[in-house]
Amino acid sequence: MPDKVLVYSRFPRNELVRFGERYELLNAAGKRPTEMFSAAELGEIRAMITSGGTTLGGEAMDLLPKLGAIICYGTGYEGIDLAAAAKRGIAVGHSPGANASSVADIAVTLMLAATRRLPVADNYVRSGDWIAAKPSPMMRPQAGMRGRKVGVYGLGEIGRKIAARVAAFETEVGYFSRSRQDVPYQHFPSLEALADWCSVLMIAVRAGADTVHAVNADILRRLGNSGIVVNISRGSVIDQKALVAALTDGAIAGAGLDVFAKEPHAPDELTALPNVVLSPHIGGHTLESHVAMQDCVLANLEAFFAGKPLPYEVGAAERLPVPASEPVPRPQM
Repeated sequence: MPDKVLVYSRFPRNELVRFGERYELLNAAGKRPTEMFSAAELGEIRAMITSGGTTLGGEAMDLLPKLGAIICYGTGYEGIDLAAAAKRGIAVGHSPGANASSVADIAVTLMLAATRRLPVADNYVRSGDWIAAKPSPMMRPQAGMRGRKVGVYGLGEIGRKIAARVAAFETEVGYFSRSRQDVPYQHFPSLEALADWCSVLMIAVRAGADTVHAVNADILRRLGNSGIVVNISRGSVIDQKALVAALTDGAIAGAGLDVFAKEPHAPDELTALPNVVLSPHIGGHTLESHVAMQDCVLANLEAFFAGKPLPYEVGAAERLPVPASEPVPRPQM
């Protein structure tokens, strides 16, 4: 008889197929589990699958008296109350690095789209302004990538891949991270120093209580009026109000965002700006990334039910308080 696993967050059905072949899934589809299943059913659950961005506190964990493992589908785990899990002796697993290449790709895509103003150029063709030779200040020549100084904030697996990719564009690369890395890039002692040096800031730091609004009005001002900021981390890292102000008054030239303070993000002041490129949190949303993340989920579940340590467990050093975020909706495939 297959082991039972609670699916806590809402996932597209195709992302659950491989799990359903191995386990009996109780799919709460993002609703409160008690609305979907009886106390007796929940009382037998020993493991759950969730999205790291979905808020999961101690109260929700207490609905499952036998819960021993929380497995995050993806790299992030910022929505999990790690202190509550540790108090209960619940192991927390994730998929470290599984989508790093895809996220690095979208970061570079946003960087190029923002620096070359591709959405504006696309609309210039579609609207007929090009054939009409209509003047557009947004179509004036912009600085390219050659010779630019690109700063990477956070040099984990994703940050390193971003750095390697942008270096190929004949740029100078620098970084600020919690620790100095053995990499061929210039290290800066603070985010302020990095922002003073670079004109493109790539945000790849892991979201946590210590990074909330780390990129604020002061950091944006330091980038300068030709500066570009790209965020593929979490929306909490940027002060979004300060970003809108900087984009509006010309303190920086543009931005590329795959993440937002609140998701899904409704049209507002930010989306109305022509100098920002937006995507709906799809950095890791590629076929190969989903296969890799599913491999990690399955490996964690298999180890747990076999009484072994999780191969991809969130380490003790990472168990810091983090701000809860909105669930991340994935586009249907």
